[in-house]
Amino acid sequence: MRALEADFYARPVLDVARELIGCTVSHGETAGVIVETEAYHQGDPACHAYVGLTERTRVLFGPPGRAYVYLSYGIHTMLNAVCEPDGIAAAVLIRALEPVAGIDAMTARRGLEHGSADRGAHARERELCSGPGKLTQALGISLGENGSDLTVGPIVLGPRAGRWLEPAILTGTRIGITRAAQLPWRFCAAGNRNVSRPRP
Repeated sequence: MRALEADFYARPVLDVARELIGCTVSHGETAGVIVETEAYHQGDPACHAYVGLTERTRVLFGPPGRAYVYLSYGIHTMLNAVCEPDGIAAAVLIRALEPVAGIDAMTARRGLEHGSADRGAHARERELCSGPGKLTQALGISLGENGSDLTVGPIVLGPRAGRWLEPAILTGTRIGITRAAQLPWRFCAAGNRNVSRPRP
């Protein structure tokens, strides 16, 4: 898959967050179309970089087009794309995907092969990547990939294609945070059932 170039990320984080809707994330044999994102900026109290440059936030202040991967609540791995010019900390959290490749591997990693047969295959597929922790588990993304280059891999973000060239996008407030929760910095593919709840 052709990768988005670093220049794509070297722009205002809100523009990148919106334009990542419909792009593709691939990791190994697995891939999904991005259907939900959230933007974070160093001037935003909900952003890790709000406290300044630390060992944890160093990647956020680095060059655009890098993966910022961190552990949330000691449980869930989160994937972010670093944006804006080098020295400005900003990133887009990838919140949900529509699975398109490696679905059997995703299902096994998420432990959805058993116990939900009554809900049907389509219901299980919608659960694979309908949240930021779910999608990293499904794609097999680990903390060891923090700081990796999204233009060369192992995590690669590719451009919109096919029916995703001009997606209808909804804007809403970010979820799961307490600071700056009123900012309309969440973007979702309209009508997509893989978007995490609550949907805007």
